[in-house]
Amino acid sequence: MRYCDGGQSEIDNLPVERALRGVAIGRRDYLFAGADSGGDRGAAIYSLIGTAKLSGIDPQAYLRHVLGRIADHRINRIDDLLPWVVTLPAQ
Repeated sequence: MRYCDGGQSEIDNLPVERALRGVAIGRRDYLFAGADSGGDRGAAIYSLIGTAKLSGIDPQAYLRHVLGRIADHRINRIDDLLPWVVTLPAQ
């Protein structure tokens, strides 16, 4: 109904379903992640990867960059490592 009323919405949600396909396929693999906190960590990683993709950044390069710097990074400056803020070095 919203599609017919405004015309700004997409006619289907195929892009969203395609983005969540990896989560649905891997669900069985994550069943025995060890604890509920494993699911929380998985959700955080999926969020970071999805946000990097939406920001036009290669997720693997982004994670490599962040993991290489996070140990020495100041905790009160953690926002500097978010996908929409970070500037990746040229490859």
